[in-house]
Amino acid sequence: MKTKYEEIVNVKSIGSTENPIKMNDLLVLANNEQLIPASKNSESVLVIGIDVQQDFMDNGALGVPGAIKDVENFTRFIYDNMDNISQIAVSIDTHNPFQIFHPCWWVDDKGNNPPPFTAITLADLDSGKWMPVVNPKASREYVENLEKQGKKVLVIWTYHCLQGTSGCALENQFANILYFHSVAKKTMAIRLVKGQDCLSEMYGVIKPEYDTKNYINIDLLNKFEKFDKIIIGGEAKDYCVYESIKQIFEYYHNKPEIVNKIYILEDCMSGIQDKKTVEKMYKDLQRQYKFNLVKSTEFSL
Repeated sequence: MKTKYEEIVNVKSIGSTENPIKMNDLLVLANNEQLIPASKNSESVLVIGIDVQQDFMDNGALGVPGAIKDVENFTRFIYDNMDNISQIAVSIDTHNPFQIFHPCWWVDDKGNNPPPFTAITLADLDSGKWMPVVNPKASREYVENLEKQGKKVLVIWTYHCLQGTSGCALENQFANILYFHSVAKKTMAIRLVKGQDCLSEMYGVIKPEYDTKNYINIDLLNKFEKFDKIIIGGEAKDYCVYESIKQIFEYYHNKPEIVNKIYILEDCMSGIQDKKTVEKMYKDLQRQYKFNLVKSTEFSL
């Protein structure tokens, strides 16, 4: 490529709210590249960035330790494989303050909201330890069904990725490479907005943890079948990335040809829980589905 990596990504600015690289100048450079249009690639490759957003950077509202380094690794991988990537999809976790996993939804008997990272169980509701401010029937149904399905218990998170705030935006330097690729390869980036249902968490890109409508993103799943390779990274390794790939594998459990073409970039994602717990989660999942877990520095297209 004629454009250097450093002209697209300012590594020192990853996680910063200010982007020293002007998008209009950058996209002129992208337009001047003479790459093969994505539609003419001999192999179709989809890269998916899960929740690569400002609030999930190390210093963000719900920061994931290691996220800044992950973005550096991820952007370098995209740059090094730019001409062979057909399309990039990004999920955008998008919330309002008043949602079931935020503090203001719940109070104790003194009217206090739960602090971030509080786990709320069905037993807590039955004992009156925590009470929903609104919609008690649906709130109880949600917590009850999480436990019935053996899902993670309801966790109260810090306010994060609030719609219209800078924290909800794509991380600046990742946005640079995303849109550079779009213009240089003449292909449209796919944006997957998730997490707007006030009565459900939606870690994965395919479906909520629980909802009464049983929503599932069939359109996205159908897209996967059209690609020869699917490469995934993002945040957090043990929540939104894990649930996304688990949902994909569950849907395609009887189609190993789909699972086999999925590659997870292990050095382009970091976990919130302790390292041993996260490693076990992935070992168990890999034992069940036999997917490809690779390092971005050792895998190329």
